[in-house]
Amino acid sequence: MKPISYARPTTAEQAVSTVTARPRTVFLAGGTTLVDMLRIGAMEPDNVVDITWLPLGGLEHTPEGGLRIGALAKMSEVAAEPDVVERYPFLLVALWKGASAQLRNMATMGGNLMQKVRCSYFREPGHACNKREPGSGCAALDGMHRGHAILGTSPMCFATHPSDVAIPLVALDATVTVWGPRGERTIAFDDFFLLPGNTPHVEHPLAEDELITRIDVPPLPFATNSHYLKVRDRESYEFALTSAAVALNVADGTVIDVRIGLGGVGTKPWRARIAEAQLIGKAATTANFAKAAAAELAGADATHPMNAFKVELAQRTLVRALETVRPQVYLLGGFK
Repeated sequence: MKPISYARPTTAEQAVSTVTARPRTVFLAGGTTLVDMLRIGAMEPDNVVDITWLPLGGLEHTPEGGLRIGALAKMSEVAAEPDVVERYPFLLVALWKGASAQLRNMATMGGNLMQKVRCSYFREPGHACNKREPGSGCAALDGMHRGHAILGTSPMCFATHPSDVAIPLVALDATVTVWGPRGERTIAFDDFFLLPGNTPHVEHPLAEDELITRIDVPPLPFATNSHYLKVRDRESYEFALTSAAVALNVADGTVIDVRIGLGGVGTKPWRARIAEAQLIGKAATTANFAKAAAAELAGADATHPMNAFKVELAQRTLVRALETVRPQVYLLGGFK
């Protein structure tokens, strides 16, 4: 681990000016990803700016009835918020299943969105990785790629985005507010994560001197009827093979509105807009759920032998999640 300089500013202005004045600088929040990256040499900045003392934590209600989450709010703090528990159950479950208790008490919400992929080739400097070293190639193409993405892939990179909490947030149409020398701007959550394309090392539309300040979650009344289903190799402390965050509004057996995010399958948190469009106005039946899931996964990349199983698994995960939140209506012959 090479020597690095360290700064601890007390204002956002100081933090940003430090980054502006020093090239190859990164922000340090909870450190649950960055410290690992420094230890293994996957990231080698010259300077680290510790932002943990900045007043960017806490939660508050917006005038519209949503939630405003500070970028430095801890995952455990957000999970304990009564409004999250009562109004956004799938966000609560994603927070709980996204990390161990120790990590939830350290990891920040802003840091969670900025965490690096868990591809072993990205984390091992001895292997080719276009995300770590642009133009070097992708060792996962001919290597171990069982956990890799099937949606939003490119020949340059198909590493899976690792965040759990980002999956319900993309379904909720959350926004991310950032601040820098040019002022404040707000980015739609789905636009905050970029597809790899030909530039997999560019993961976000942030400038190097911009800092995440908050995440806004809009009100969504039917999010009280929501669920996050995570399928993984083991029950605790494991990343998703597939996951689905769903919120469902059904009236008289018909889907009035639905929100769906998919995890474990995309190079970014995946908003399942095709499946949503397929379901609205249709009967809330398992058959229709399966058709919508198949339509969403129709464009999946199944060309890699080790992770092709995710196509069917993702469909099954989505159907099961929708069945979980579907109101139970007794029809002749049993519950449907």
